[in-house]
Amino acid sequence: MNKKTIYLVLMLLCTLGFWLFNNFYTPAPYTKPSSEEVKLLDHNYLPSSTTGNIINHNYFTLSYNEKYEQAEWVAYTLKREHLTYDDRKRPYFVEDPKVKTKSADWRNYKHSGYDRGHLCPAGDRRFSEYAYNETFYTSNISPQKNNFNAGVWNRLEVKIRTWAKKEKEIYVITGGVLEKGLKEIGEEDVAVPNYFYKIVAKKDGKGLKVLAFLMPHKESIKPLTSFLVSVDSLEELTGIDFFSKLPDDVEINIEKKVNKNGWKF
Repeated sequence: MNKKTIYLVLMLLCTLGFWLFNNFYTPAPYTKPSSEEVKLLDHNYLPSSTTGNIINHNYFTLSYNEKYEQAEWVAYTLKREHLTYDDRKRPYFVEDPKVKTKSADWRNYKHSGYDRGHLCPAGDRRFSEYAYNETFYTSNISPQKNNFNAGVWNRLEVKIRTWAKKEKEIYVITGGVLEKGLKEIGEEDVAVPNYFYKIVAKKDGKGLKVLAFLMPHKESIKPLTSFLVSVDSLEELTGIDFFSKLPDDVEINIEKKVNKNGWKF
């Protein structure tokens, strides 16, 4: 066999290996180090689930909606001490081992024109390698246009980090608005939301101060305040009851109107 033939065979083998890796390789789920202590979320602040498919991870909780192949909400606490600048190696996107129906394979996003947009941002979980890796479960991502993901959506995430630094602790609920008739991508028909939302809460004495944002899935230079809505309106849109475990009088008070008092924009 001459050198030219050997070179050609090696090239073909490399090409085949790359194709097999991209189409069939599935990395193992991430394992929490035994030495890492985790304080679970306060479940009194968790929303209702329209699917009953609630998944508790160590650093966030979500409600998975198999019909749309993504979470209808992801909830997490962001503390001041979480905000580090540790340099983390970007891991693989991995199917969520806790989702019995399997979360969408990352390959659905290939050549789709959409980012694999984090709901609980990886940038909020740099304080630990495991916490960072955990955000790469595909149950925590949703298809997002790049200019939206890196634009107005990112501006809101940065603002939330600013609030967390000041307030010591912020509670966040976020997701895409899942509804009939959405565009779909990939072999598993992952839905592309037309709107994304975030609810941000902080303690205020014995109660809460809450802001709710609803953003069209497109880039915008409008100020963040222009996307403020009431929690009630988000509940009507999503069918999710966001603070159902709070006393009724407290829930009604924080959900019925938009109140920017106590939040610095």
